[in-house]
Amino acid sequence: MTGTRILALDPGTKRIGVALSDELGWTAQPLETYERRGIVADVAHIQHLVLEHQVSRIVMGFPVRLDGTIGPAALQVQEFIRQLEQSVTVPIVTWDERMTSKAAEELLIYANLGRKKRKGTVDRVAAAILLQSYLESQGTGGSADGHEADQTDPVATEGT
Repeated sequence: MTGTRILALDPGTKRIGVALSDELGWTAQPLETYERRGIVADVAHIQHLVLEHQVSRIVMGFPVRLDGTIGPAALQVQEFIRQLEQSVTVPIVTWDERMTSKAAEELLIYANLGRKKRKGTVDRVAAAILLQSYLESQGTGGSADGHEADQTDPVATEGT
């Protein structure tokens, strides 16, 4: 059976926030906060999630700097993607993750979640915010690479 869900990953140096879409690709739900254990274990865990949840695509949070340039964190994510692509058969799409962790933190503070509980929750909520942004772009003319479709290109705007 071909997967229909989209898995979002918000990778950090210590943890990876994970979120999952519904089958229709309308909503994102936080799934888990994965404690990193090394590249081999991390890739194996994600490979397991892809199979378990019948995932058709992975959206990887891409930590560009606020000015839009690529820094060391983004280079680490690119290397992680290279490793992951060798083990999963679904496409991996990068998506701008600027400010998702801050938005998640603010949301959890607003919800009166204590500091200790926020630490374990913020990563998966950030992944859900990232995924919801991606899903909304897909319904409003965005393209899978995180950039708006060129409105002068008839192929890019077909079906919108």
